[in-house]
Amino acid sequence: MIEIAGSSKVLTTKGMVTQDASTNRVEKLQDKIGYRFNAPRLLQQALTHKSYSKTNNERLEFVGDAVLGYLVGTMLYRQYPDVQEDALSLMRAQLVRGKTLAQVALSIQLPEYLLLGSGELRSGGRERASILADALEAVIGAVHEDGGIEQAQGLVHRLFDDLTKGLDAQSLKDPKTRLQELLQGQGFELPLYTVEQISGADHQRQYTVKCQVPALGLMAVAQESSRRGAEKASAQQVLLLALTEQKTKEKTKQNAKQQAKKQANSELDTSAGLGSKSVKDARASGDQIADNVNPGENND
Repeated sequence: MIEIAGSSKVLTTKGMVTQDASTNRVEKLQDKIGYRFNAPRLLQQALTHKSYSKTNNERLEFVGDAVLGYLVGTMLYRQYPDVQEDALSLMRAQLVRGKTLAQVALSIQLPEYLLLGSGELRSGGRERASILADALEAVIGAVHEDGGIEQAQGLVHRLFDDLTKGLDAQSLKDPKTRLQELLQGQGFELPLYTVEQISGADHQRQYTVKCQVPALGLMAVAQESSRRGAEKASAQQVLLLALTEQKTKEKTKQNAKQQAKKQANSELDTSAGLGSKSVKDARASGDQIADNVNPGENND
């Protein structure tokens, strides 16, 4: 038997979905996405994984990928008129990456509508981010092929409008890039990445990567399903450590300056025989003493 829409009640002995079940599933999803298909078979195809049938969603995914990138790009262009091209590219990459698409797919309960082969079902295909992301792109592609760019635009706006608000291009930079920029700004050498271990079966590979910054004595280890992912995760941890250390040093420096100023003014206030003008002048001298704490460094 092949599972469909979280149920095993509407199957034939050949593993094909009955016409009533197919129509019911397509009807429900159309309500969720707010679009009625002229050719419901396109939505049916968008929900069909290659493990289930040779007539599957891969071609519609191809279309949806291009349409989504274009529409999200125009949304960002109009919403952020003062942001430059490189930052807009970072924002778009954040919105159309697989992880984000999978989250959007979950928000419309897309997993329960997918048609998957028995092998994918057993291995947890309904929860696999890559399958969900591909299916969402296929649905967008299907809407485009059925109703044109305006209908696809309406769907993308409904799904992504909230996600495009309040984006900060700096915070969206790759953690490896941010760490590199931080180190270069302080005159340090670039971080070192070392693959510590590769484990798991071919389809479940796990990479353990260590990121080191010898100049700062910082190190972190992370494990992900790809080498690049593990490098990013370890870089993110080191970046947080480096930023924390930087803030601590700045706070220590500021406290030392304030303490020196307070001590200098206190000693001058207790000096006998000083007039009000002399005290004022002396406090100004105290300010100068505090500014000279940590010689060779710029003031905050």
